[in-house]
Amino acid sequence: MLQGTIDKTPALRLYQTFRLPSRGVLIAALCMLLAVTVTAAWAHARFATPNLGNTHHPQHSELQANWSKGSVIVVLRHAERCDRSRGACLGDPTGITVAGSRVAADVGRGLQRLGLGKADVWASPEVRTQQTAHAMFGKTITTQGWLKQCDGQFAETAFAHKRNGHNLVLVSHSGCMEQLERTLDVPGSARSNGYASALFITQGSDGKEKLLGQMAASEWSKLVDAMEL
Repeated sequence: MLQGTIDKTPALRLYQTFRLPSRGVLIAALCMLLAVTVTAAWAHARFATPNLGNTHHPQHSELQANWSKGSVIVVLRHAERCDRSRGACLGDPTGITVAGSRVAADVGRGLQRLGLGKADVWASPEVRTQQTAHAMFGKTITTQGWLKQCDGQFAETAFAHKRNGHNLVLVSHSGCMEQLERTLDVPGSARSNGYASALFITQGSDGKEKLLGQMAASEWSKLVDAMEL
C-alpha cells in the first residue's frame, strides 16, 4: 500500500508541473495577443506614408492643390542602377539600365501631366541621376552638388533653394530620401525608396516640413489616367 503511494508520487508531481493552463489563462493570453495585433495595425496605419498613387486618397487632392500653388518639393530616386543589375546598361556602367530609362520616361510623363510650367528641375551630378533626369525630361538637367550630399540638413537645404510659387523637382538618391523621411519622423517600416520612386513634401502653416505622400514608379500611370478623365 505504501509502495503504491510512493510509486505514484513522481507522476503526480510531473502532472502538476506540466498541466495545461486554465481556460481563463488562455482567454487572457488571447485577449493580450489581440490587443497587441490591433495596436500594431493602428500604429502602421497611423504612420504609413500616404500612397499618392491611390487617386482616392485624401492626400491626393491636397497634392494637386499644393502643386497648383507651386508649393511642393518632390524628391525622386534615380532609376535602376547598372552596376547592381544584370540588365543592359544605357551606356556608362556607372549609370542606369535600359529598362530603368524606360521606367524613368514613364515617371516623366506623369510629371508632365501633373504640370511643369511652374517647376524648377535639378539633378545630382552622379551619372545615374543625370541619365535618369534626361530620360524623364528628354533633355540635360542642371546639376546641384548638394543633391548627392545626403545629410541631416537635406530638407532644410532643399527649402532654401526653392523659389516661391515654383515647385521643385529633385532627382537624387535613396540616401537623401531616407534623410528626408527621418526629418519627417517616418518610421523605417513605412519608407518606400524603390527605384524612381517619389516623395512629395510641402511647408506647413507652422513653417515646418510637411509630408504629402509618396508614389512608386509603377503608379504614375494611374495619376495620368485619373487626370485624363
